Amino acid sequence: MNIAVIFQFLKRLAANNNREWFNSHREEYETARKEFEELLTALISRIAMFDESIRGVEAKDCMYRIYRDTRFSEDKTPYKIHLGGYINARGKKSDHCGYYIHLQPGNCMLAGGSYCPPPPLLKALRQAVYDNIDEFRSIVEDPAFKQHFPVIGENFLKTAPKGFPKDFPYLKYLQCKEYTVSCHLPDTFFLSPDFMEPTMCIFKQMKRFADFMNYTIDDFE
Repeated sequence: MNIAVIFQFLKRLAANNNREWFNSHREEYETARKEFEELLTALISRIAMFDESIRGVEAKDCMYRIYRDTRFSEDKTPYKIHLGGYINARGKKSDHCGYYIHLQPGNCMLAGGSYCPPPPLLKALRQAVYDNIDEFRSIVEDPAFKQHFPVIGENFLKTAPKGFPKDFPYLKYLQCKEYTVSCHLPDTFFLSPDFMEPTMCIFKQMKRFADFMNYTIDDFE
């Protein structure tokens, strides 16, 4: 796989985000897309060594479309300027936690978790954290985990969620509006010839968090 080809195309697309340019450079897009699919295939193979649930997942089912949904957005540029893939045993639209890779020049990351869970599921996840706070803290406050994932969630309530005590000493873990983690990385990380090994180290740490969340999600469903 050639990650540099992906970055080169995405940089050019960011500078020329219009249908005319894209259509005249579709061959470049298809080449970048093929390289990204090969990357996902390699990731699936390696992740399956420590997470058997994703064995047999196909790369093409993990890839997101490059076309933006502009119906409700003021930004009418037609294309995303990144390539993203979500390796998830239940499919990329599932509430289950999986393994996400996001390649975008200057904004790359490895991430995962339960993004935008419906309110009943979010309440169940909060309850699981509350009821098992020692186990949860043993995962997310482990230095080996925190060096990659220093923050749990992206958006937060300003106070305790309904039904939970305001004086809970670890309230920050209940104020998340989604249970996600992300590790932002420089482009050079993925351009290194041996990036797969540190990538697996990061995803292995994330699996501990995902297992905790998926246990509750399985019960909820």
